[in-house]
Amino acid sequence: MTRRNLVRTFRLPIVVAACAIVALGIAPRALHAQNFDATALVEPAELGSRWLIQAGDDAAWAQPGFDDSKWPVFDPHNSLTTVFGDDTPPVVWYRLHVKVNPAHTGLALDEWNLARAFEIYVNGERLIENGQVSPFKPYTTYARSLKRIPDRLLASGCIVIAMRVHITKVEWTDQGPGYYFTNLQIGQESGLENANWLAVLGANALTWVETALIIGLGLVALMFFEAEQLVEEYKWVAAWGLLALFEFPEPFISSWHNIPVGWEVLNDSLRLFMPYVLVSIYFSFVNQKKGWGWKIILVFAGVMNMMTAFQSLLFVSPLRIQLFMNLPFIALIAGVVPIVLATHWRRGNREAGILLIPVVLFSLYIYAELILDTLYEVPAWRQATLRGLGIIDRFPIGPFSVSLNEIAGIMSTLSLTVIMIMRSTRTTRQQAHLEAEIAAAREVQQVILPESGATFPGFKVESVYEPAQQVGGDFYQILSTRDGGMLVVIGDVAGKGLPAAMMVSVLVGATRGVAEYTSDPAELLANLNERLVGRGSGGFSTALVAHINANGEVVIANAGHLPPYLNGLEVTLPGALPLGVQSGAKYETVAFNLPIGGRLTFYSDGIVEAQNAQGEMFGFERSGEMSMQPVSAIVKAAKEFGQQDDMTVVVIARDAAVASAA
Repeated sequence: MTRRNLVRTFRLPIVVAACAIVALGIAPRALHAQNFDATALVEPAELGSRWLIQAGDDAAWAQPGFDDSKWPVFDPHNSLTTVFGDDTPPVVWYRLHVKVNPAHTGLALDEWNLARAFEIYVNGERLIENGQVSPFKPYTTYARSLKRIPDRLLASGCIVIAMRVHITKVEWTDQGPGYYFTNLQIGQESGLENANWLAVLGANALTWVETALIIGLGLVALMFFEAEQLVEEYKWVAAWGLLALFEFPEPFISSWHNIPVGWEVLNDSLRLFMPYVLVSIYFSFVNQKKGWGWKIILVFAGVMNMMTAFQSLLFVSPLRIQLFMNLPFIALIAGVVPIVLATHWRRGNREAGILLIPVVLFSLYIYAELILDTLYEVPAWRQATLRGLGIIDRFPIGPFSVSLNEIAGIMSTLSLTVIMIMRSTRTTRQQAHLEAEIAAAREVQQVILPESGATFPGFKVESVYEPAQQVGGDFYQILSTRDGGMLVVIGDVAGKGLPAAMMVSVLVGATRGVAEYTSDPAELLANLNERLVGRGSGGFSTALVAHINANGEVVIANAGHLPPYLNGLEVTLPGALPLGVQSGAKYETVAFNLPIGGRLTFYSDGIVEAQNAQGEMFGFERSGEMSMQPVSAIVKAAKEFGQQDDMTVVVIARDAAVASAA
């Protein structure tokens, strides 16, 4: 018979004997210290009876027949330091004898938050484990571990629960290192399972709601930022949402299953970015600039905030050092941000007032935590401070626990949501108003097009107008004159949108009015100049006027516009100020002849200033070469090169066939 089978054979008699000794009072100290009666158990019960404990590590201590009568007694309602004093053994064993009713099958043990590495045995059989005790491999502790006790182990009426617990140097500095009476329950498996679901949901529901709100708000802000990339606050809200999204998986998974601590360390590394992102959100919403000084402070606060998280996992530091480590972040969130928001709120910034409410609530929570943590160092105040911490961190409302921190976080998210809805509503109204303006501008823009149906015997006229946006600033007119010729007017108003369109309507209207009594280009430009100078809006426009007689004689006056091309060669014109710059401006005229078969091409500067991705201009040389092409080909070539501005091309060609017939 193998050693394993021998152990199996003698295990039941040993357990029966141990329980009999307890029942008969042969070992009164063991009965007093380690007996727990679960025979009449109805509801799940915490194993808060006094346990026997021993520092060290011996596999034999898991066996039910081991003599633990000389082990020290430990009350799990107190700290383990009451037994070990200043000693900090890495491994501690606990043992408890439990009387059970063999008929009560379905009993289970439920563990929560015991340690980062432990093993729980029942009658020598390992039932629950977390991490690895030796060599030490820590796991998280937030998930509840529920395991059913095999019914065969209950047959004797007595079981021995043994726990092998690794306690790190960091855990020894906690308020309750090792086992605490709330860490282990016994009860029916079904009841414990239902209670666990309720406990996990109750403890985390508000946190999950807060996280979901932040992630959702961040995604909305990301879409807003895509549409309005100059609005910096949307960028930071989106960054906050992304941080919440990256942080969420680890605590969510570890609420149901304990995982290696390395994932928690990696997750806590994200705390490096939290001060920078949060402060940037509030600063951007009130247009508070961040200079290099602020940026350095925020980076330093992030490093210290991350180190504060690491100290509970990787190293030990006194409470005063812990407070100092996180002081920069605390000072920013609970000091600087409320002051900045309050200052801007008093200056009339309504959004700052909305953000101030949850920030003040969160600041009060921080101050309360600091005060209670400080008072905990005074032994006489510890119970009161624990009750206070329970109220602000885990206030029970039915099956749920509510934290003031979570309430402030949800209110912060909702306040940002309210502001973004207000902004979206305002933007929608502005967009509707803008669309109405654009529609009106389009109607006004129609006046730049020459009246249809006009013919000019002896000439062939082509024109193309291609605005860069919905509303352009170029204009041109081709009007008949009394002498059988034509008046060509082309120009470019400074600016865009409705103001430019209104300026165009003024110039076109004035052109048509002046052309009723004069065909002199210089006189017409002088008249248009006085119309603009007198408007007081500070706008100006380039313009060129050409009077073309039926016999091909051309008289041109220019006001800062591009000169035309005659048969592919630029016409030399004297320089002059644009319209609207100076009252009383005089304009010179230049005369030449447009020969039969000749071609006169007028451009706006959108053709010459077309620019490709490399920053190269279409330029005058290409413009001159293209001037002999059809107008559609000219505009197509410039657009494909890279349109930057409105494009207008007007071509007047003297028709050889018509001229010969005349």
